[in-house]
Amino acid sequence: MTNERLNAIGGIILDAAITVHKELGPGLLESAYQVALKRELELRNLVVKARVPVELIYKKIPLGKAYEIDLLVENEIIIENKACDHVNPIFHAQVITYLKLYDRKLGYLINFNVTLLKDGFKRIVYKF
Repeated sequence: MTNERLNAIGGIILDAAITVHKELGPGLLESAYQVALKRELELRNLVVKARVPVELIYKKIPLGKAYEIDLLVENEIIIENKACDHVNPIFHAQVITYLKLYDRKLGYLINFNVTLLKDGFKRIVYKF
């Protein structure tokens, strides 16, 4: 998938996340935002998978599922949803890890527990 197409889908993701945030507001559990965002993205004709397992490979040996991606959009873009008071830097590292292990270029860290979603929306790239 081209970088231009990834960026276009990123715009759809941002708009969908804003729609979910306006509808639900802050203060809910992360799981509520995850199912709502999945549905909103599907309404926009994107293919979305939830809770996608990521296998850990250690010294070229598969060790099984080690992580779980919250949402995978169009089999290319990783979304990590949060609903917390403070975005810990480890959450950013978590998305980078998912991008590396799943061999993807673009991810988003979205914290819905904010007054304005723009303050909780972070684009993360890896080998973009």
